Amino acid sequence: MKRDVIYTNGLVLAADNSGSVGEKPGDTVKADYETVGYFSARVALMECLAAGGEPFAAVLQNFAGETAWKSLIKGIERAADQAGCRIEITGSTETNFTMSESAVSITVIGRHIRRAEPFDREAVCYAVIGKPLVGPEVLAEPDYVAPLSLFRQVLEAEGVKSVWPVGSKGIIHEMRNVTNNEELQIEHIQCSLDAGKSAGPATCFLIAATHEEAQRLEALCRPLYTPVGVQL
Repeated sequence: MKRDVIYTNGLVLAADNSGSVGEKPGDTVKADYETVGYFSARVALMECLAAGGEPFAAVLQNFAGETAWKSLIKGIERAADQAGCRIEITGSTETNFTMSESAVSITVIGRHIRRAEPFDREAVCYAVIGKPLVGPEVLAEPDYVAPLSLFRQVLEAEGVKSVWPVGSKGIIHEMRNVTNNEELQIEHIQCSLDAGKSAGPATCFLIAATHEEAQRLEALCRPLYTPVGVQL
């Protein structure tokens, strides 16, 4: 189960980037920079937390121009607050050249405080919380984006064995990770959501939980909870 993080010297490092999303005329998706900062930070925070880290710092690489900086920072701070994290932020802005499209990269650094415990992959329930959304869908369907506060709550639930934010490779990719089965194909899982669709800025996440915890989470997370069946 390889996560998209680096473990080193007691730290967990996670990163995310955003391209052609912002306020520039050439951007494919139009969004204010606070929103861009929020969703970029969201992904890196979720990856760090899911990997056992407790975020305390973030580094912003801003290629959207100097005027975007304050709004990007505001979005990062909002995401961190919703995720229950207290972080310091530093970074840099490209000011020598002006790009025709927006680009942002964020690295989140956390202390490695939680270790993953082994579990029987055939004795747990799998579910997706949230809905895979990408591009304009993210702004058009906010009610289906899993809240960061809920992510933190689920992550800390006693009966939850593993949590995986879903990214651009879709639910099927994270199912391969959580089940440690690279041969798993979409036809091997039963899910009412599109298992191959990109979830953009981690608008949903996958969990493995005990049967008892899964029942509790289904009631807590409804209507964002979607069970996933799998043939291992």
